[in-house]
Amino acid sequence: MKQNILDIKGILVGQAENEIGKTGVTVVIVPDGAVCGVDVRGAAPGTRETDLLDPVNAMEKINAVVLSGGSAFGLEAASGVMQYLEEKRIGFDVGCTVVPIVPQAVLFDLAYGDCHCRPDKNMAYTACENANNETLKEGSVGAGCGATVGKLYDMECCTKSGIASYSETLENGITVSALIAVNAFGDVIENGKIIAGTTNKEKTTFIDTEKTMLEMASSPAFHGQNTTIGIIATNATLTKAEAKKVAGMAHDGLARAIRPVHTQLDGDTIFCLSTGEIQSPKPIVDLIGTLAARVTEQTVIRAVKKANAQ
Repeated sequence: MKQNILDIKGILVGQAENEIGKTGVTVVIVPDGAVCGVDVRGAAPGTRETDLLDPVNAMEKINAVVLSGGSAFGLEAASGVMQYLEEKRIGFDVGCTVVPIVPQAVLFDLAYGDCHCRPDKNMAYTACENANNETLKEGSVGAGCGATVGKLYDMECCTKSGIASYSETLENGITVSALIAVNAFGDVIENGKIIAGTTNKEKTTFIDTEKTMLEMASSPAFHGQNTTIGIIATNATLTKAEAKKVAGMAHDGLARAIRPVHTQLDGDTIFCLSTGEIQSPKPIVDLIGTLAARVTEQTVIRAVKKANAQ
């Protein structure tokens, strides 16, 4: 077991980034399709095709999910993924061609590197060409290339972050995995201790964003310049409604690891993919959701550790 999202059979992950511009894209491709739900908790999201994932709407399966930097500019990346998948004849068959179903979420990284460098169609196409089921890079790569955490003050007081993945498998063979790009306004917490976040001007210690906000009794000025985005994947069979519920429960993992979280300054969005390899005669939504929260928490912690170890 790789102990990451590649433990889910039928999933490919590809990444590409511009290290000078400090931005990138991560693409999760499911050639055979997957049921997908989404839950948006942050107040400043940048997304594509999320309405289609509502359980009352028609489309049952998606073909890929895109996570990228670039803020709203980065939504162009999905077009590159659609081009790649159409060339491979992966998508919803409409007779004359196939239409790939590709939801996306973006994070704000414009202030960290070159604000004019954004994930575009070509970068996303390259990420698709890199997609595989064997290796997965973590840290300041892909959608996590320009990710940072702890932005109560200016960018000089933030901490480098990135993207990571973690999975757990139960005795019955059910696997739940998270792939998260951590670009939070708040601090990242492990065992009650801040391990990444807002620092003092000298970069010698963390100041505790949550505590300082309450002492200031006011809201920060950097609205909409953050966002943690990610994907939960499981080999268990879920409906669209169940996948949406699992995505919502996964946000509990963000709340355990990031403080504060789901603010007006974040666009936190989590997708949930179900490949349907394993069917259960009993309801398992709470089981999958509980495990989703746990792997999400560990993935957030892993993302900042991997980025700061590079």
